[in-house]
Amino acid sequence: MERPEISVVVPFYNEIDSVAALYTRLLSVLGSTGKPFEIIFVDDGSTDKTYEEIKKLEDVRAIRLRRNSGQTAAMGVGIKEARGDIIITLDGDLENQPEDIPMLLHELEKGNDIVTGWRRERWQKQFLTRRIPSKIANGLISFVTGAKLHDHGCNFRVYRKKILEGIVFSGDMHRMIAAYALREGGKITELPIRFEARKFGVSKYGLSRTFKVLLDILAFHFFYKYARRPIHFFGALGFMSFFVGALTSFFALYLKIFTDTNFNRLG
Repeated sequence: MERPEISVVVPFYNEIDSVAALYTRLLSVLGSTGKPFEIIFVDDGSTDKTYEEIKKLEDVRAIRLRRNSGQTAAMGVGIKEARGDIIITLDGDLENQPEDIPMLLHELEKGNDIVTGWRRERWQKQFLTRRIPSKIANGLISFVTGAKLHDHGCNFRVYRKKILEGIVFSGDMHRMIAAYALREGGKITELPIRFEARKFGVSKYGLSRTFKVLLDILAFHFFYKYARRPIHFFGALGFMSFFVGALTSFFALYLKIFTDTNFNRLG
């Protein structure tokens, strides 16, 4: 088989109604690029017949996870198996428009390592419950990591595979990939993309993921600030613990000598 130049990785979880339609559109768009490609569909432990639907498709590399491991893990498995030097990721619910792929590829050819989509029109009708929390989360990630993006959570991206080497895909850290790449010297740009509300199924996300975003930010900050000098972190904790312990001991000694406090009686 001809080695692909482009690998498209799509994670699915209970998206049986979207599989065939997305596949057809991907074939049309990728064929128009004139570059050899492969399509990798990863079933993230679906409880419906999503995997059976994927297996019906020709020329698709089908991967199935035994249990639902999360979108990031499923995406990571697909990326690990990808053979192309350019990797495209997008969601399997048809909210991302495959027809935007040529635009993203064109931007990558300008010398970028990652081109990420910006769903500018998303949450227009849910301003307070979704749009405002999203803006706050994206602003916080941009501030802490230095990766100035409007939409860190968008999975519609084009990567040079080399920039993803060494990244561990776990938790919900897919939204931090751009930040990790930037710290390693990668060049990143962002483009507005079309967004269409899902036609099938229900969203797998809720407001609870805000807490996970905060954990991802903390993990990123800790890794880059202390990964090469962990003694600065643990040493500081140890010093603070010693200081608090010593202060408590001196205070107890003061109470014993000058106030005749009986600690046995207090117990």
